[in-house]
Amino acid sequence: MLQRTKEFIADIFRQADMLLLALCTVASLFGILMIASATHYTGSLKNVIVQACALLLGVGLYFIVSAIDMNEVAKHWKWLTAFNFGFILLLVTPLGLNINNNRAWLGIEGFPINVQPAEVVKITFIIVLAKQLVWLKEKHDLKSVSSVAMLGGHLVALIGVYYVISGDMGSALVYIFIFVCMVFVAGVAKRWIALGLFGGAFAFYLLWQEDKIPDYMKMRFLILFDHDLDPQGLGWQQTRGLLALGGGKLTGMGLFQGTQTQSESAASLPFRHTDFIFTVVGEELGLIGCLAVIGLLAAIILRCFTAARRAKTTMDAYICVGMGAMLIFQTVANIGMCLFVMPVIGLTLPFFSYGGSSIVTLFVAMGVVSGVQKRSRPEWLR
Repeated sequence: MLQRTKEFIADIFRQADMLLLALCTVASLFGILMIASATHYTGSLKNVIVQACALLLGVGLYFIVSAIDMNEVAKHWKWLTAFNFGFILLLVTPLGLNINNNRAWLGIEGFPINVQPAEVVKITFIIVLAKQLVWLKEKHDLKSVSSVAMLGGHLVALIGVYYVISGDMGSALVYIFIFVCMVFVAGVAKRWIALGLFGGAFAFYLLWQEDKIPDYMKMRFLILFDHDLDPQGLGWQQTRGLLALGGGKLTGMGLFQGTQTQSESAASLPFRHTDFIFTVVGEELGLIGCLAVIGLLAAIILRCFTAARRAKTTMDAYICVGMGAMLIFQTVANIGMCLFVMPVIGLTLPFFSYGGSSIVTLFVAMGVVSGVQKRSRPEWLR
């Protein structure tokens, strides 16, 4: 019995992509260090402890998920789809929490962190969409009207339910970007993708004109074109972020030495351990630190696409593309937000920003990629 247990554990380790795990772990430890600096002025280590515990849990799940064949999981796509909608609908129950104008979190009594359903559902959404693409490609023509309608209906139904309940545009945009990347790689005609993007833009315009979009959200877009439009209000966050990034110059002011990062004033750098963690890196570690962050994330994303290129099955390839797309959008959106070239939409920087459910979900997602990477190798190399 003991021998079989040892062999089972050893097999789990053999199934994992250790290079990908190393990249994710280094990025997360880097993030924890910056979170410690960003919250140093509070005198509390709560956020650091929570993030460290989430990292340990994430690493454990990474190994477990690496040993699971997603082709087998995808066979239960009906249950996965039901889970996606059911988990999101929990937001309308008393468990749903409204934080920063978004009802996007679940607060469970006795649980140390709030859970964001959109983070978890990203993974199952990618798996179900990959299964749907493979099925349509085998049984139908991906370029046909019926296939495009089925794919579009899947996306619109999910993000429609989520956005109506939560008001969280940032996560909705992540799902759209994942969808576009996956259907593009699968071979859906470019004209359908262009038509869909045009239709989405037109729908956004109509919602804007009919005042269906909250004023604060409109302002977040408008201030991108005029930074002086609301400098003491909604433009304050990004203005402070730019000042922090500029103050760091090449090498930064030093860890735990940032002027704004270490300020106890409520008027200083906002959300410094979550949305604006990149500005903390820029102020305290300078351009060199920022390049290190971008380099780590780029390496992780590249590993996802390498796994997609080597995947043994089409569905595995689509899944890896979806995971890589998720990281790309969140990285670009978060850094763009800190540079004042993209609106503040509540997206954290993968592996670096504080968020227990986010870090665990990311390691599970990378565990899926790890399993694909390992199973694509010849038997003698596993």
